[in-house]
Amino acid sequence: MRIEIQPGVRLFVDVEGPGFVPDGPALREKPTLLLLHGGPGFDHASFKPLFSRLADLAQIVYVDHRGHGRSDPRPAEEWTLDTFADDVVRLCDALGIERPIVLGQSFGGFVAQRYIARHPGHAAKVILSSTAPRFELARKLAMFERLGGAAARDAAEAFWTRPDAATWAAYEQHCRHLYNTTQPADPDAGKRGIFRPEILFGWNEAEHAAMDLRAGLAAARCPVLVLAGSHDPVCPVADAEDIAAALPPALVQYTVIEGAGHGTWRDRPDEALARLRAFIAG
Repeated sequence: MRIEIQPGVRLFVDVEGPGFVPDGPALREKPTLLLLHGGPGFDHASFKPLFSRLADLAQIVYVDHRGHGRSDPRPAEEWTLDTFADDVVRLCDALGIERPIVLGQSFGGFVAQRYIARHPGHAAKVILSSTAPRFELARKLAMFERLGGAAARDAAEAFWTRPDAATWAAYEQHCRHLYNTTQPADPDAGKRGIFRPEILFGWNEAEHAAMDLRAGLAAARCPVLVLAGSHDPVCPVADAEDIAAALPPALVQYTVIEGAGHGTWRDRPDEALARLRAFIAG
C-alpha cells in the first residue's frame, strides 16, 4: 500500500503480522519493527524473506524511502538525510505507530542515525546495522583489497570518488560479490528489487562525502544496538566502533558477528537473527 505522509507524498509500505495477538483473556500488543533499507536507490526487498522469521515477535513494517522503490517518485532536492529521517516520524504519525523499534541497514543506518539526532525521544529502540557515521574511504579500500585484491580496490576507489554509471558497472563486477562471501548468494535476490541509480549517484555525490553523524548520536534516549560484520568491506568494523563510541555508554549494545559481511544476516542468519530477537525482546 502507499501511505500519504505529506500532501502529495506517498511511501510504499508492506506490513507483516498482526499488531495484537491473543494472550489468555487479553489481546497483547506486539512491538512494531520498522525496517529502513540500504542504498540509496534500492528498496525494501532485501529484507525478504528472512525477516519474516521475526514476525512472531514483532509486527514488521517494510518501507521504501521517499522516491525509492514503489514509493512515489520525488525530486532530487528531497533526497536528503534530514528529509528521510523526518519521514520516519511522518510515516509513524500516519499509521498510528508509537514507540517503534527502528532498524536501519547500511544507508538506512545513516537515516536512523539522523533520526536519533532529530527525534531522540521517538523510538523505543534503534538498531544500526552494517552502517557508518561518516565517509572513511581508506577503510573501505583496505577491506576491498583484502577480500578482492587490487582490482576490487581500484573499482571501489573509482566509484566512491566518481559515482556514475561507468564506475558503478565496474564496482558491480569487482566489488559487490565481496559484500557477503560466506553463504551462497540468492541468484534471484537482485531481480526482486527496484533500483533507481540516479538516487545512488546523486546522493553519494551531493551529501555522502561530507556526512558526519557522530555528534548527533549523543542525543540518543533509547537503547541502541550497533551490529557489524567482521568481513564487511563497505562499512568496516572500525565504522561501527565509531558509532558505539559516539552513543551514550549506558544505552549502547555493540555486537560484531565473526565471518559476516554487509548485512550480517546474509552470512550468519541464525546468529544475527538471534541477536536481533534478544534485543527486540529485551
